[in-house]
Amino acid sequence: MKAPLHTISCRLHTVGRRGAGLGLAVLMALAALAYSSADAAPVTVRFPEGVTHGFLLVRSLAGEIIGQGEMTQVVKEGDLVESQLVFRFKDGSLHDEKVAFSQQRVFTLIRYRLIQRGPSFPDQLDISVDRGTGEFTVRSQVGEEGKEEVLTGQVDLPKDGYNGMLITVLKNLQKGADETVSVLAFSPAPQVIKVQLRAIDEQPAHIGDLSSKATQYVFTPQIGLIREWFGKAIGKLPAQVHYTCWILVDAAPSFVQFEGPLQLMGPIVRIELVSPRLPPKTEDKKVSSK
Repeated sequence: MKAPLHTISCRLHTVGRRGAGLGLAVLMALAALAYSSADAAPVTVRFPEGVTHGFLLVRSLAGEIIGQGEMTQVVKEGDLVESQLVFRFKDGSLHDEKVAFSQQRVFTLIRYRLIQRGPSFPDQLDISVDRGTGEFTVRSQVGEEGKEEVLTGQVDLPKDGYNGMLITVLKNLQKGADETVSVLAFSPAPQVIKVQLRAIDEQPAHIGDLSSKATQYVFTPQIGLIREWFGKAIGKLPAQVHYTCWILVDAAPSFVQFEGPLQLMGPIVRIELVSPRLPPKTEDKKVSSK
């Protein structure tokens, strides 16, 4: 199965944090000023995306299966690609992420929609952004019982804005190359945050009886200097924010594994591939029972 996961992204969702809401909004605004005075170049398409249907497991870091996922991707008219990634958790939580992008010479995010709800997510979110209209909508509430807040407005998506596309970007980097791209953080208004994609290691990856090497990448949102300015005033932010992904970097790059939170204040999870399988045939059951 080629590259069945393309849409997991580093997300800095800070909506609904009333105790530090003003500080977080200022932090994200300063981060935007510090790192996004000009758009970086969008990522060149080296491996065009196509029709894909992949299946995934969500585990805790202890190895317990806490959810299952499914990723579908189709190519529409022209070069428009539409992807949807859905995780359903055992506790009833839902992560539903839709991305539409073009891939004519460079990758360009066209539309983005994210829904996160249930006890696995500290903030209940429904976020949408459209490059064509420039419109965004953020529906958010703290916990499942909080009051819903709605914010709408206009935003200019940077040319290298890749919410929901960081795995796609990694697959198209030259082997071992680093890259810095943009994502929108919602605080609750969208702010541009730069994210460094850095190759740090190679590890063995087993494929049945075969073995290969996977490149380990770390996603690091560049908010460290801003954090130092605010110090303890932003007490709810974790000490370190990073996300880790492993990619088989060869003639046909493909996803291996991801570790990180699906929401900034949420638990760290591990996402990995799983293959469909048929139940044993009747005669196979008879043989195994002897």
